[in-house]
Amino acid sequence: MTIRPMIWEGKVLRMLDQRVLPNQELWLELATYEDVVDAIKTMAVRGAPAIGVAAAYGMALAALHKVPVERAAADLAASRPTAVNLFWAVDRIRGLQTWEFEAVLAEAQAIEAEDLAMNHAIGVRGADLIGKGFNILTICNTGSLATAGHGTALGIIRTAHSQGKDVHVFSCETRPRQQGLRLTAYELLKEGIPFHSIADSVAASLMKDGKVDCVIAGADRIAANGDAANKIGTYALAVLAYHHGIPFYIAAPTSTFDVTLFSGDLIPIEERSATELTQIEGVQVAPIDTPVYNPAFDVTPGELIAAIITEQFVYRRPYAF
Repeated sequence: MTIRPMIWEGKVLRMLDQRVLPNQELWLELATYEDVVDAIKTMAVRGAPAIGVAAAYGMALAALHKVPVERAAADLAASRPTAVNLFWAVDRIRGLQTWEFEAVLAEAQAIEAEDLAMNHAIGVRGADLIGKGFNILTICNTGSLATAGHGTALGIIRTAHSQGKDVHVFSCETRPRQQGLRLTAYELLKEGIPFHSIADSVAASLMKDGKVDCVIAGADRIAANGDAANKIGTYALAVLAYHHGIPFYIAAPTSTFDVTLFSGDLIPIEERSATELTQIEGVQVAPIDTPVYNPAFDVTPGELIAAIITEQFVYRRPYAF
């Protein structure tokens, strides 16, 4: 791996602070589970699989400092509401027979290793859907920074590139936090994968002009009927792709599935601070006191998704998990 979002060293979780990338590569040292809660809340770490891995290590830090398991689990679970991998990882560790630090740490490390293996498998399965010379449009960041490594949607692109398929990427800037412009561009440059960053609103004209062969996005939660929650703006891309007859794919590990929810209408959608929209890098660009609605995610109906690519299978409509 050329990029790792976090590394466990001794009794500290070192985390690459994604809030200051790409201009600064700053490693945080998280010594308590409260530090991990804050890192998740403030998006020093983001991306559903990476949040899950971070939460698992947060539980290990709680066990190290003899924090009651239920207290740590509740605090970590409350850090962000949409990414189901967070709850999956916390619940998996809560289910251990012991709260001894060594056992919890081993489970956290297993969760990280399993996620990395799943990402590589997603990359192989997804690359089978990518033709030589494809122009691929993607949104947000779904690469190594969003996972334990390699990535989901971006992992497919990475695998296709390594197979010599000469892919080219259109990477949406992804307003309001610009994870595409800051983070996906950062990864694509490091990997030497040809790409152009675009404003989110350019996607429609690219599709109209026949310059997009497929769209690949990640997911933070997938309901039992195939509805998928992902970064705000994903639904718009799915509608555009459907209208223009372009396949729209979701790439995610099976830990992102939430079969307890019948449909995406039941997925909780996080609303974030107005300043993410009204400020850019701390500079106010909107009038003071501008009313803001800032949902972090939207839900794409399963009927708009051509396939859901996991480490196990490539699922196709109609979805029923």
